[in-house]
This record gives sequence, C-alpha cells and structure tokens, in this order.
Amino acid sequence: MALAVIAVAAIGLSNPSRAQEKPEAYPSRPIRVMLGFAPGGSTDAPMRVLAEKVGAILKQPVVIENKPGAAGVIPTQTLQSAAPDGYTLAIAPAGVYRLPYTQAIKWDPAKDLTYIIGLTGYAFAIVVPANSPIKNLDDYVAYAKANPGKLTYSTPGVATTNHLTMEQVSRHYDISLNHIPYKGSAESLQAIVAGQVDSAAETSAFVPYVDAGKLRLIAVWGNKRMSRYPSVPTLKESGLNIVQTSPWGLVGPKGMDPIVAGRLHAAFKQAMETKEFKDVLARFDMEPDYKSPKEYQAFAVESMKREKEILDILGLSQK
Repeated sequence: MALAVIAVAAIGLSNPSRAQEKPEAYPSRPIRVMLGFAPGGSTDAPMRVLAEKVGAILKQPVVIENKPGAAGVIPTQTLQSAAPDGYTLAIAPAGVYRLPYTQAIKWDPAKDLTYIIGLTGYAFAIVVPANSPIKNLDDYVAYAKANPGKLTYSTPGVATTNHLTMEQVSRHYDISLNHIPYKGSAESLQAIVAGQVDSAAETSAFVPYVDAGKLRLIAVWGNKRMSRYPSVPTLKESGLNIVQTSPWGLVGPKGMDPIVAGRLHAAFKQAMETKEFKDVLARFDMEPDYKSPKEYQAFAVESMKREKEILDILGLSQK
C-alpha cells in the first residue's frame, strides 16, 4: 500500500500539469514562452531581456523556446493543445490574425487565446538602392505611374505585413507595383543590395545596409520618425492614413485563471519599464507599445477585421 501511495505521488511530481495548483501559488516551476522566430532577431532579443527580468520578479525561470517558421504563428497554434495553467505561453505576431482567412484552422485567434499584455512592434520602411534615382516617396510614386507594373519591391513573403501594407500604399496612389516575395528578410535584403529588385518593404534589418551606404530610406511606417533617421518622413506625414508597426505581445491558452494571467501581466509590465528592455528595443529601432489585456484583445478583434478586408480585396482570402 505504501509503495502504491509513493507511486501515485511520484506521478504527480513528474507531471505537474496534473496537480491542482492553486492560482495563488503560481508560479511554482519554470515558465515556457514559445517564440516563432530565430534566436538573435528583433523579436527574440527583447523577449530574452524580458524573460530574465520577469524570472527575477516571479522567482522562477522564464525559458524562451524558439519555433521559427510559418511567419511566426507556430507557437499560437501549439497553444491550442496546451494546458491553461500559465506555464506554456507564446508571442503572438500579426500573422496570427490572418490565419482564419488563409488557412483551414478550427480556432479563432481573437477568442481562443488569453491576451496577457501587448509589448512592442517593429520598425518598417521602404528602401531603395543608394544609387537609385528615386530619392523620396514622391519620386517612387512618379516612377510607378510612368512605368506601370515595372517597379519591383521585395518582402519576406506573400500575405506578410510588409506585402499587405505595400498593397495599401499602391491602392492609395493608384499605382501598379510588382511584388517579389522571398523566404525572409535576409533574402529580401540580399536581393535589393544585389540589384535584383528596385525596392524593398522591410523591418529594421535594413539598418546595417543603410548605415553602410548601400540602401536609402524613403519612408518609414511608424507613428513618428525613426530617431536614427530623423530626416525620413512617415507614411502619415506623406498623406497616407497608414501607421504600421505590426504590434505583438504575450498570450496564453484559452481559459487561463485571471489570477495567473494578472500576475504575468503585472510582472511583464514591470519588466517593460526597465532600462535594459528599452535599450534592446532601441537597438532595433523599436518602441514600447504597452496594451492591457482588454486593449490587447480589442486590438486582436479589430486586426482580424482589417486583415480580412485587405485579403479579400487582394483575392488572398480562402473564405
């Protein structure tokens, strides 16, 4: 009998998900945060800083697990089969909100995730080769109008934020651009540097090439100019009602206990206020973009509506 009791206890210890942990005791073991991009990039680096800070606040390790591919949406799909105990979390990129319209999924990103906290967004811009006759956005539009369908631009792929925003730009100006998709930012930027495309719609991965004099910025997509390049106007300043930073944040499985979600929110919010987090964002020309759980879920709902509209217009929606 004693051996049976020990065996049952051992099972409980080896599989903590079966234990009925009280929310007030959370966390009692390491927390895993899945991230859909490779190590070292503009999503991974800020999250590792936050993980270290949050781990110290909650007194449990926060472990980053990289699951790159599929435009960063693998982690949120994995959450659909994860226990809502607060020990398996994920970063939700903007691509998540396109899934119901581009893939046959049986879950709703706005309803089937627990939205914990909005964290930040990316820096995007249109770049051209440094020796291009195109000096600014007006030149870009004028060239496209004079050469319909000939002005090429590269992106990290079809139906990415980069691609969909450029389609909005082309529709605003009533111009025809030639989209050349690649498998990622590295390939996209290599193509423009090699002269294979006329322009690129990219994240701040372009910075080394601009600083080296190989590329020229003609428009940034944020709400304000990049501090690194204060002379380059935003799309909004150029007359387009477009601000695109592709905001992202932390989510968990549907049905998380509010006490657990609240504890995570408070810890990450505290970590966002540290100098170390702001410094790592500055390295990638990113800005903090805090959203409460309520604001973050409302953002998800609105994003899904907006993504469907543009995908329908482009004929890329499966529904």
